[in-house]
Amino acid sequence: MNPVLYDLRGLKCPFPVIKTRKKLAAMASGTLIRVDTTDPLAVIDMPHFCNEDGHELVETEKTESGHRFLIRKR
Repeated sequence: MNPVLYDLRGLKCPFPVIKTRKKLAAMASGTLIRVDTTDPLAVIDMPHFCNEDGHELVETEKTESGHRFLIRKR
């Protein structure tokens, strides 16, 4: 299953988490989403969000402009 790509570059905290939460709410359990961010706080916020909401943070990757997260919906 290919992940859904979600480009949140340019958004500042807390919007990457808020938008990711809303997007995941509309998706089926087990779906993968790849989130691109430029917010430096996302590297702290996204793992915390996944832990709090029960999603699996499959992968975190540093990119040229920020971070990329691969998340599997619970």
